Amino acid sequence: METNQLRLSVTLLAGFQWLFFMFANTVVIPISVGGALNLEQVEIVSAIQRSFILTGIACILQGFIGHRLALMEGQSGLWWGVILSLAGTASAMNLNFATVGGSIAVGAMIAGALVALFGIMGIGEILKRWFTPAVMFVFLLLLANQLISIFLKGMIGLNTGETIDVHMAIFSFCLAAFTILVHVKGKGILSSLNLLVGMVVGWIVAVLIFPNEAQETIHTTPFLKWFPWGEPALEWGIVLTVVVTGLLNTTNTVATLKGAEDIYEKETTRFQYRSSFFLTGILTTISGMLGLVPYAPYASSLGFLQSTGIKERAPFFLGAALFIFLGMIPPLTAFFSTIPQSVGNTVLFVAYLQLFRSSLRSVEGLSFEPKTIYRVALPALLGLSIMTLPSSVFSTLPELVQPLLSNGLLMGIIAALVMELLYWFGPRIRRLPLRK
Repeated sequence: METNQLRLSVTLLAGFQWLFFMFANTVVIPISVGGALNLEQVEIVSAIQRSFILTGIACILQGFIGHRLALMEGQSGLWWGVILSLAGTASAMNLNFATVGGSIAVGAMIAGALVALFGIMGIGEILKRWFTPAVMFVFLLLLANQLISIFLKGMIGLNTGETIDVHMAIFSFCLAAFTILVHVKGKGILSSLNLLVGMVVGWIVAVLIFPNEAQETIHTTPFLKWFPWGEPALEWGIVLTVVVTGLLNTTNTVATLKGAEDIYEKETTRFQYRSSFFLTGILTTISGMLGLVPYAPYASSLGFLQSTGIKERAPFFLGAALFIFLGMIPPLTAFFSTIPQSVGNTVLFVAYLQLFRSSLRSVEGLSFEPKTIYRVALPALLGLSIMTLPSSVFSTLPELVQPLLSNGLLMGIIAALVMELLYWFGPRIRRLPLRK
């Protein structure tokens, strides 16, 4: 009896840990996109609620009938970056925000239909073969760097100012050290719940020592509107860029499911790829109609699972159900919106450090010869270099390719895939008989 009660308690606490993880990964996205597209505050608040509800539904669907793993299905970072880039170039293209937003919505619906079709056709199984250990290393390393950079800015106060807030930085790194210590030195359940412990303790301490840092309460009103970014429009340059983004976003699904094989110690099946692709495609189409950033399995979930060690689906489903409930109850959404940014960013910073472990595990079996070094180093360092460049340096390039070429994660993945093609097909081409 005591064992069952203990198991239930752990499941409940782990469910709340998933809830905090989903919340911290989601809440900032509709706020930033709404600001970039010049939406009214009531629409931004409504987008937050829709994001919570649809994300919870997406996680439950993927866990039950999709890939059937405890992997968060959330608003894709790749999509997020491209949408912000397109919104930022609206004035340069002499377009109003409604036209840009409407064209993004059309592109998302087209991309979603194509991805769903790919799932039915089993394209995921083909793409899986392209994701060799070298490509997985590049993807996970660049993803970790991109996310860690975002969270570090929040930890040191650069989200609200142009210089480092020394007091906030000291608090954030102390909280990070505490959360890591709980994970490394904690025993049993305490170690598994390190992220939840860090979030709760950090929230309490931050309110006590930084009363001014607490977020303003978001007063929410349930609100549903089709095409809130703008009525469907056909600005073909934007539509094409968005469709390409949707196709490249499939790398998230492949990399995440392939990376999960190491955690779950079993190979992902063809059915899991098919169903996961199909659901992501449907969710992408719905996102375009509801004015939300489209979805993908979160590779960052791998770091979360490694950090907590809890791989069961029950806590995951509980966290997703609570997230839906959170989105449907305005006062709860308002309460959780008051979590200090420094706390949320610090806990995610710690969780995503585990992605580096996943990237290293990907190349454990590689022999580091000169050819192998080029396959790994060129795309990884190219992607990291692009990430350090200011977006303004790409302004001289054609507007159609700016969002693609300025994205270090995308360019690194493309470069890694090209290097793999050269590595595998190069020797075979040289062995072909030449006609005299």
